[in-house]
Amino acid sequence: MLTKLQFSLSVTLLFACGFLYQFTLKPSCLICYLPSYKSQQGLEALLGRGRSIVFLETSERMEPTPLVCCAVESAAKVYPEQPVLLLMKGLNNSMQLPPNSTSPALSLLSAIDNVFLFPLDMKSLFEDTPLFSWYTRINSSTERFWLHISSDASRLAFIWKYGGVYMDTDVISIRPIPEDNFLAAQKSQFSSNGVFGFLPHHPFLWECMENFVENYNPRIWGHQGPELMTRLLRVWCKLRDFQEVSDLKCLNFSFLHPQRFYPISFRAWRRYYEVWDTEPSFNDSYALHLWNHMNQEGKAVVRGSNTLVENLYRKHCPKTYKDLLQGPEGSVTREQSPGNK
Repeated sequence: MLTKLQFSLSVTLLFACGFLYQFTLKPSCLICYLPSYKSQQGLEALLGRGRSIVFLETSERMEPTPLVCCAVESAAKVYPEQPVLLLMKGLNNSMQLPPNSTSPALSLLSAIDNVFLFPLDMKSLFEDTPLFSWYTRINSSTERFWLHISSDASRLAFIWKYGGVYMDTDVISIRPIPEDNFLAAQKSQFSSNGVFGFLPHHPFLWECMENFVENYNPRIWGHQGPELMTRLLRVWCKLRDFQEVSDLKCLNFSFLHPQRFYPISFRAWRRYYEVWDTEPSFNDSYALHLWNHMNQEGKAVVRGSNTLVENLYRKHCPKTYKDLLQGPEGSVTREQSPGNK
């Protein structure tokens, strides 16, 4: 009897060792990378918890810049009861990180209770939308602005399917947005697509996706982005100039004043990287779009510089400020990211 028992234990131990050996051959997985309570929560379950805040990375980049981290962290800070999602094309469908991945940025984001990282699977996302036929026949390798075009399409499909608030990864949140259905004015009578929010299956976004396909023109930057939003807005609404700092109502959604997200215009984007004698209060703003697409010079946030953007980091994304920013004597991660606007 003792011999049989010893044999059974030996076989069991052998199988256990074999399983562990096979497991160690697999790349590190994101569900292991995240705290265990997060690994059990799928995307659909998270979206059922209420209006989500959504960020996209449509490049293969796997190391978020400090600006991306600040955008995500600040949203998590302003919306502590809502899931904040960063969907990354570089993550595959099995939720796996590349072998030997050591990412301080992903570690920082994964440690925030209401931040969740998921793969961005465009083909699945576009199913059951007008964008699916376009996506399956397009040759992305010939598209000059593909990273931006695919991002424009993905944000429309995601918010139409699931609802929530989409934000570009260069948007720093400073206070909650009180609207469920809204577009953000970049200037009078012109809409941004860098921030917008709708409840699921809003017909405005369905028409945006139809127009995206019907009037597709990849040669013009922004034609499928802010230009598209503005084209449809003019169909839906009788636009007029803003009066003081008041928003406009259009059927069942709002068109928010430029001060809400764009108190510093794109022509003045360098002001974020300057020292101010008296810094603006941004009392009329919900978030600040830093115009990263304009930052072809690679201006970065430097600890101790006392620039406006450094002080925004210190206040609204303190973990990013503490862990990812360096002083002027150290190297700083270049802010420009190909998947951002």
